Amino acid sequence: MTISRRGFLAGLAAPAQPAGLLRFHDDGGWCWFEDERVLLLDGRVIGGVVASGRTDPNRRGQVEVFEYDLAKNSTRSFALKSPRTPDERRQWLDDHNSPAFVVRPDGRLVTMYAQHGREEKIYYRISTQARRGHQWGEERVFIPSAKTRATYQNLFYLSAENRIYDFYRGFDNSFKPSYAWSGDMGETWKAGGVLIDVPTQFRHRPYVKYCSNGRDSVHLLYTGGHPRDFDNSVYHAVFRGGQLFASGGNRLASIAEGLKSPEQGTLVFKGDANNVAWVHDAHLDARGRPVVVFSTQKDSAGLPPKQGGHDFRYHRAAWDGNEWQVEEIAFGGSRLYAGEDDYTGLVALDPHDTETVFISTNADPATGAPLKSEADGQRHWEIYRARKPALGKWRWTAVTQNSTRDNLRPIVASGGRNPRVVLWLAGKIRSYTDFEYEVVGFSEKRQ
Repeated sequence: MTISRRGFLAGLAAPAQPAGLLRFHDDGGWCWFEDERVLLLDGRVIGGVVASGRTDPNRRGQVEVFEYDLAKNSTRSFALKSPRTPDERRQWLDDHNSPAFVVRPDGRLVTMYAQHGREEKIYYRISTQARRGHQWGEERVFIPSAKTRATYQNLFYLSAENRIYDFYRGFDNSFKPSYAWSGDMGETWKAGGVLIDVPTQFRHRPYVKYCSNGRDSVHLLYTGGHPRDFDNSVYHAVFRGGQLFASGGNRLASIAEGLKSPEQGTLVFKGDANNVAWVHDAHLDARGRPVVVFSTQKDSAGLPPKQGGHDFRYHRAAWDGNEWQVEEIAFGGSRLYAGEDDYTGLVALDPHDTETVFISTNADPATGAPLKSEADGQRHWEIYRARKPALGKWRWTAVTQNSTRDNLRPIVASGGRNPRVVLWLAGKIRSYTDFEYEVVGFSEKRQ
């Protein structure tokens, strides 16, 4: 289908910068633990979502790719997975099932996607045209093991190895970060093992954000577990040449061995009951050093589920070559909904300028005062932007304001440096299986 853009979207205020909003896709949401979710290739924005069926019930639970042509202001879509029965639609209607993408050396794209820990299958396709996202080859299936329960695909091509890696969760029903790899550019896959173990007596898992230099390294920025179960800290390790290393370069383990506990990695941020962390985004700076942004929950110590999550702070941490430099940068507002008390609007780094940050918050980023829309008198999540100051406090500029729906989960497209393309989800989330969004955003020329 083709979607044309005409002016501003209903229910969204014109952003302070730039002059207008684009609608990249009419129906779909994503989680934030699949990457790359959005690519910029030759003036086209290619991304993946799970459709809710809000515009067409037949698309409910459909895994879709959109390709937005910035010059023509139009979108093409392709259904990667089209569930047919009510039960299949229910199983696939989950934002954790959104796809990830990687560009092969020949320019063709590989995409992978899976259900949220329901089955052993990882699905994948290869595009039929180079650097395009609207036509795809047949769906194939990779099964790491019969016991695998897969979710969260993260795809990276390493030119030094001439391999594509998929970092996902759930090898052998472990519930842990795991990996697989392809030596023939995504045509076939081989299973690895568990990357990070957690030696606890109950079923549990770290959460990981990955980033890569595309040559020989993949960085892991991760927590000790889910924030509802642990007072999470943030850690770092890097995969290179079949080995896992600490931030300073000390060898930790082979990738075949994996880390025996999260604490083997380098400590980035020490969490506690009043500072429970969750990672949001990670990229490499101009020197190839990792940068991570994350949230901390401040107000839930000792509270049962559904009672906390009303005061979040956003943080940025950067490796300077010797140690991690960590700073609190903004108020993150409150939880998105009760039950997932650590779900926030999220923070996004610009992958081509890691000093530029975009956030979603329903509080004033500088003061923490609740935001209230002049359009409907309700509290909504808005998008803000800032650039790291040389000294002093971060100064935030509103991208959206006085909205009548929420603006969530921003991301800056990877792949092409210019223009800068920022996207987010505009609508409403009630749970990760109950949401109504459009994918909106803007494009601007970098200075």
